[in-house]
Amino acid sequence: MSQVQIMSVIGSAVPAPLRALGLLACWYLVQDGEAISGPLTSLPDALALSQRIGQGQLSA
Repeated sequence: MSQVQIMSVIGSAVPAPLRALGLLACWYLVQDGEAISGPLTSLPDALALSQRIGQGQLSA
């Protein structure tokens, strides 16, 4: 199984709805070059989700 990685994006790469809230950065979980999560608003959230995925704790 491929490793899940955390990718950060900043500035204009942040989705417009998040920029409208004043967020200038967001994070995605990525596996095999494909985003497997929507934009996350904090690094701690991204880390927690990646750990849950790694432990198989997500429900379908």
